[in-house]
Amino acid sequence: MLQKAFDKEEDGDVIIRGKPSPRPKDAATLILVRRDQMRPRVLMGKRAGTNLFMPDKYVFPGGRVDPQDGKALAWAELQPDVEAQLRLQSRRLPRAMALTAVRETFEETGLIVGRAAEMPEACPEGWADFHRLDVAPDLSPLVFIGRAVTPPYRPRRFDARFFMAEAETALIDERPPVDGAELSDLQWVTLDDALKLDLPSVTRFMLGEIAARLERPGEEHRPPFLRWTRSGHANDRL
Repeated sequence: MLQKAFDKEEDGDVIIRGKPSPRPKDAATLILVRRDQMRPRVLMGKRAGTNLFMPDKYVFPGGRVDPQDGKALAWAELQPDVEAQLRLQSRRLPRAMALTAVRETFEETGLIVGRAAEMPEACPEGWADFHRLDVAPDLSPLVFIGRAVTPPYRPRRFDARFFMAEAETALIDERPPVDGAELSDLQWVTLDDALKLDLPSVTRFMLGEIAARLERPGEEHRPPFLRWTRSGHANDRL
């Protein structure tokens, strides 16, 4: 059992067999859902085999929160209830995580979650391409659906927030996704087909969360918080 490898826990660092586990880095992921066919589809891509973290796995676009992300301009901010959920148990500004999800989606797929706007020349690091297109990120369509921390036995760890957005509402246009260095074989797949791909366990779990929201839109869906404790795996609802 994994918990038998835990020696002690101090200040959030889990010690495994005498070695400290790396502290998780904040990250954000965006799950885009299309409804233009009989069954909803989500956008997924395959991570490069050279990646140290989840090589060759199919995932949603996303990545690590950069220090400058929270300074980027936005067309519209997060909905108040989404911002409130993100503030629970987090020191990072909610808009920074949402902006990371938008930026990473653009960098990895070419798809733009935003609106046309006259943007200034000056911009935070990492946002020059958005500004050159005269596009401002739009955070209002994003829904917070879950949080997950990479297990402590992994060499790289992330504290990831998962967002969901309706593609027809969130995307600026109908351009197709474009493969890049980080994600290839980008495709819109049904939830059933997605489950047939080689997925990380957390991605498979989040697909279940998406299915529940799509099947029961009128119900309250509290975001899950997946993490590891001294006693093993924990799954709470925020």
